[in-house]
Amino acid sequence: MNAIVLNETGGPEVLTLGTAPDPVAGPGEVVVALRAAALNRRDVFLRKGIAPSPLPVIPGSDGAGTIRSIGAGVSGLSEGDEVVVLPSLGWGGGEAAPAPGFRILGGPDDGTYAELIAIPAENVFPRPARLSWEESAALPLAGLTAYRALVSRARVRPGETVLIIGIGGGVATIALHIARAAGARVIVTSSSDEKLARAKDLGAAAGVNYTGGDWVSEVKQASGGGVDVVIDSVGSTWADSIGSVRPGGRVVAFGGTGGGKVELMVRPVTMGQVSLLGTTMGSPRDFAGLLATVEHGDWAPVIDSVRPLAEAGDAHAREEAGEHFGKLVLSIG
Repeated sequence: MNAIVLNETGGPEVLTLGTAPDPVAGPGEVVVALRAAALNRRDVFLRKGIAPSPLPVIPGSDGAGTIRSIGAGVSGLSEGDEVVVLPSLGWGGGEAAPAPGFRILGGPDDGTYAELIAIPAENVFPRPARLSWEESAALPLAGLTAYRALVSRARVRPGETVLIIGIGGGVATIALHIARAAGARVIVTSSSDEKLARAKDLGAAAGVNYTGGDWVSEVKQASGGGVDVVIDSVGSTWADSIGSVRPGGRVVAFGGTGGGKVELMVRPVTMGQVSLLGTTMGSPRDFAGLLATVEHGDWAPVIDSVRPLAEAGDAHAREEAGEHFGKLVLSIG
């Protein structure tokens, strides 16, 4: 099969199209013929060696395609079924947190930058019928992360106000859709006025450019005194996120793109009765909830651009530069 096999870490140029052996469905597995895959920031970290993984490995956590073959012991699935791939491997039965040994598809396990993938049968779900192949492939990791953050962890309610830090990436744009579908009002931040304008086109009530000064005060003014929920993937912004919520608010953190170490004052958390909630990825139940939300909604993942698999390096360069709005997708089938 054709695949992007990462043999060494480095710049986008290390992502070249080559070949790899066709995978075989083992017991409890299926082989999916992928039609499309999508990028995540994790793929960039993997390529650069920031998220270490044994090499060689095929990157990619997002994918959609049709079942090519079925291994022993698998029931309820048929060849030709159209599916999306759940990127959480080995989550386990608990909903509060993943089991020990949990991992994300696409390092160390071979991922979706390939024509075929062998994956546990429990990790494939019916593809939302109203989405295109590209939209379906763009949904899994970002959608699962956003759904768990907003619905399972923050338990966002109709009429609440949600602040999304750094609109533009896949998780942030899908979180905007999920929050609005839940009946929440959404405020976004960005350093780009263009991205703020695009977010308003998607239904954001207000946008704040955080390069302009005291963006926390602007958020509090736009929200009438503070938001109910903050979705924060930056990490270094935790103090400002806590400062943006009204008393009793919730800050949900799922990343540290701005740094892995944070210094906080205790008093704003205790006196404000603020809940700081950590999360990552999501469970099979979360994924089923996400797919139901999509199936019964009128929104779709925002697609920045679509490229053939051979141009994965170009897609990585755009992702790393932060130029994109929405998901970057690789067309395969």
